[in-house]
Amino acid sequence: MKIYTKTGDKGQTSLIGGTRVPKFHKRIESYGTVDELNSYVGLIMCQDIDEHYKKLLKEIQDRLFTIGASLAADPENSRMKIPDLHDADVILLENEMDAMNELLPALKHFVLPGGNTVVSYCHIARCVCRRAERLTVELAEHSFVDERVTIYLNRLSDYLFVLARKLNMDFAAEENIWIPRV
Repeated sequence: MKIYTKTGDKGQTSLIGGTRVPKFHKRIESYGTVDELNSYVGLIMCQDIDEHYKKLLKEIQDRLFTIGASLAADPENSRMKIPDLHDADVILLENEMDAMNELLPALKHFVLPGGNTVVSYCHIARCVCRRAERLTVELAEHSFVDERVTIYLNRLSDYLFVLARKLNMDFAAEENIWIPRV
């Protein structure tokens, strides 16, 4: 099977269900940004980090594929069974953040991205996650989006922030705090 179909050469693509839409459609932007996020999560996984984080990041990648499928499906025409998110997926992220926060110093300043390479990757992924969340919230204003998608993306961006702080601590790097010039 060839990877190219030539069906998108004129700027249109198909949603799950067959509906053709322009490639700049908000639904395409949404799941495309989730795909970008998934790539950054993969980049974080490739770093020299604890296996526990790698295992969780692999699970997060699976959830991001689920979100991508949900966003790629035409809510009016898709008869295909799409995997779904569960409340437990959000709870897992919350529990992981709570466990990391117990080990981290209290947050007294804004944190600037940086510290080391893997921490910077976490911050990039967090920013892309926030963009994905904004796009899905906007899409939900005009079309069906499972509310668990935006909740998960919101919590995931928080998780990526806390993970960045925890990895910074694991690597004994100084936290890059923002002290505003006044």
